[in-house]
Amino acid sequence: MNPEKLKKLQQQSAQVRIGGKGTPRRKKKIVHATAATDDKKLQSSLKKLSVNTIPGIEEVNMIKDDGTVIHFNNPKAQASLAANTFAITGHAESKQITEMLPGILSQLGPEGLTQLKRLASSVASSAGGTKMAIDEEDEVPELVGNFDDASKEEAAVSQDKKESE
Repeated sequence: MNPEKLKKLQQQSAQVRIGGKGTPRRKKKIVHATAATDDKKLQSSLKKLSVNTIPGIEEVNMIKDDGTVIHFNNPKAQASLAANTFAITGHAESKQITEMLPGILSQLGPEGLTQLKRLASSVASSAGGTKMAIDEEDEVPELVGNFDDASKEEAAVSQDKKESE
């Protein structure tokens, strides 16, 4: 037998055979998993917990400790109070908390407000160098003249008018 053919056969036998005898050899087995099957499994698990759909929810915001917000617009919300389970499904976007401000202020709890204060102070300290440059440009000009004397004269004139009446 030819040594080259023998080497070739040995290399082919090392490859994975997916099917039975006579099927082509493939490098690896490819498993096609779709998101639909995952969603079906999730829904069946939620059905076991007897969750109910909550109607009328327009948006859901989940605020993380690092200042990012997971924002769901028009999600499908389901809940089971007996199992203490809530499920939010839909398209989610990760945003910074500063992008969501003014509308998110009513949703922040006490710890969220303290986190927002910390974030604002860190932004203010980092922008401190630029603020100094702005302050130098927008300085109030020095006063020319004494305004105390003018106010005393005005008070004296109004006093004279009252006396003459």
